[in-house]
Amino acid sequence: MSRRYDTYPPNESKAGRIGRAVGRFISNVAIFVLILFGTYLAFTLVDTPSQHKQRVRNARLGSDYAALEGRFDTVELVLDNVIERDRNVFRILFESDPYDFADNATENRWENYERLASRSETELYRELNERMSKLEKGERDLSNVFTKLDHIIDSLGTKVNNIPAIQPVINKELTLLTAPYGMLIHPFYKSLVSHQGVDYTVPVGSRVFATADGKVKEVKTRKTTAGRYIVIDHGHGYETQYSHLSRIDVKKGQKVRRGDIIGLTGNSGLSLSPHLHYEVKFNGMRVDPIHYFFMELTPLEYQRMIKISQSGMQSFD
Repeated sequence: MSRRYDTYPPNESKAGRIGRAVGRFISNVAIFVLILFGTYLAFTLVDTPSQHKQRVRNARLGSDYAALEGRFDTVELVLDNVIERDRNVFRILFESDPYDFADNATENRWENYERLASRSETELYRELNERMSKLEKGERDLSNVFTKLDHIIDSLGTKVNNIPAIQPVINKELTLLTAPYGMLIHPFYKSLVSHQGVDYTVPVGSRVFATADGKVKEVKTRKTTAGRYIVIDHGHGYETQYSHLSRIDVKKGQKVRRGDIIGLTGNSGLSLSPHLHYEVKFNGMRVDPIHYFFMELTPLEYQRMIKISQSGMQSFD
């Protein structure tokens, strides 16, 4: 009976035994590498159920984002057109470029960025989809509004010249308006009363200008609490009043154009010091005149004048 050798044949040389050991080691390493490679392929090429769901979800989100991007580009193009139409309407109506307060939102941009950065993809997609739907609805509503405005503008023609749109005195430095429209302390009664116009602190004899085309409705030269004053009817519901004058250069029934000199400032009537009290009425209601200086003020000047006027606590009449 033949004898089985558990290790190496007794007559095998030392070199042969070393070669056989090296070969066995190499084959074991190769098998181990093949097992690792096969395991890697199994994990990378074959998705687990959760990986498959995530892959499908990402693909769906990608297609949804692509569709939203297309919708956004369309809405952005339409809104740009609407914005330009809006600016054209403003220029036609008020003969001035519209205000742009976009700079006011600069300080909030980083806060919005941090808020968005903390959202998940699903939340961002949902919010974007909701905002896009609102933008599309807003675009449709704006288009309808501007269609109506186009018809109104066509019917107005030169009537835009009858809207009070400049200051009644020269106020390049914007520092002369010292008492705003609203609740102020009366200079003589020291009580809180409604101030129905704005006060310009100017020297006696300063020129006063008509702020829009119209016809002189009323001229008062006798003693009144408003002193000598002029009321101009501009039509279309607009009236303006210029009080505490020292001189009146127009007559009742006289037609005036925007920028015409109608008188000189003074201190007549119940007045604390030389100034011009200016009022704007629309459909019988007194409104804040400061919102009717758009023809000569830039957006920054408008904001500055708002801040200056808000610092006044006492009227001059």
